Amino acid sequence: MKQTPNYIKTLLLPSTKAPQGRRVWSIDLETVWLPFFTSTNLMGDTAIPLDALGAPLRLAYDKDGSVRFARNGRPVTRVAKPIAQTVTLVRENFVANLKQYAQQVAESNLEAYRVQIGLQREAGEPILQHDKSEMDKAIQLQVEQMLAEANKQREAEAVAEIIPPAPVLEKELVTA
Repeated sequence: MKQTPNYIKTLLLPSTKAPQGRRVWSIDLETVWLPFFTSTNLMGDTAIPLDALGAPLRLAYDKDGSVRFARNGRPVTRVAKPIAQTVTLVRENFVANLKQYAQQVAESNLEAYRVQIGLQREAGEPILQHDKSEMDKAIQLQVEQMLAEANKQREAEAVAEIIPPAPVLEKELVTA
């Protein structure tokens, strides 16, 4: 079996830093994407316009050209199109690399891969059974609550039929 590449091993290591700020594809724009794309531009691997890197967040506009506001009253911002498109390209390539790696491992070690899948299924079965049991209980409880509410409604309607509403007395105007 081949050795796992270091870039794959690195993806699996925990990171203690929690990035803050605007995220694109769940990755911080300011601390990850901008330095990365600046570096790729410098090396000639990308040609992201300088204005996109210099002003990565832009106001969003409605079709009529007015600034778009969210329901909470804040203006809506969007990531500059060249950055968003390049992030999409990176994401698609990342997914393709993950699939390719998994396929290579499965093909090079087919029997061990099958055993691993079987072990995973076996380990997950008690969890799936517990979840199914809890879901069945929750659904049964909802049904019972709905039936109880329906019974109360029927009882209230039955009482209303037995006890007729009090007649509305007409008031007689008395003049002095």
